[in-house]
Amino acid sequence: MIGIIDYGSGNLRSVYNAFRYLKQDVKVCEDPDEMKGFDKIVLPGVGSSSGAMDGLSRRRLVEPLVAHIKKGKPFLGICLGLQLLFTRSEECGGCECLDVIRGEVKAFPREMGLKVPQIGWNTVRLLRDDCPIFRGLKDGSYFYFVHSYYCAAEQRDLVAAETEYGIPYTSAIWKDNIYAVQFHPERSQANGIKMLENFTDL
Repeated sequence: MIGIIDYGSGNLRSVYNAFRYLKQDVKVCEDPDEMKGFDKIVLPGVGSSSGAMDGLSRRRLVEPLVAHIKKGKPFLGICLGLQLLFTRSEECGGCECLDVIRGEVKAFPREMGLKVPQIGWNTVRLLRDDCPIFRGLKDGSYFYFVHSYYCAAEQRDLVAAETEYGIPYTSAIWKDNIYAVQFHPERSQANGIKMLENFTDL
């Protein structure tokens, strides 16, 4: 059973539909007591880091979410679900996040003349060709992005993929059972479906 965590914001329905398309047993969950029964957990995200952390805290989801990860069960973060894994975010004046991955979530530098948020298709450069969720996908494959902030990981060996938008930034991390991506696989057509299928096979 795959659990999709509902903390009050996030692109839940399209993520749910993508896993149903793959004929997976999946459930949207906001009950901390139910989380123990999931084999895999997905943390999707749309919105702000501070709002998401508030939502997770109010619904008492932080502790069971971290417990799931510590047990070695597969975890997938999507977009904001990647950013929430980091130590802190600059968004909304700054907020503390889950601190599962050491590093900071930063705003794209405005002085570079970038259009922010980055919205649309961009390439993903694979740095870890052994990363299971990218099995069968080519280096430089296109995925769909929507975000104003990017992740800067302290441990370079955890960065599974990078994308360039004025600057190179972390677009995927992999640490043991933890997988997380900045792009939206559920909106990335065949490449995204393949990545989600790989996650279901873990």
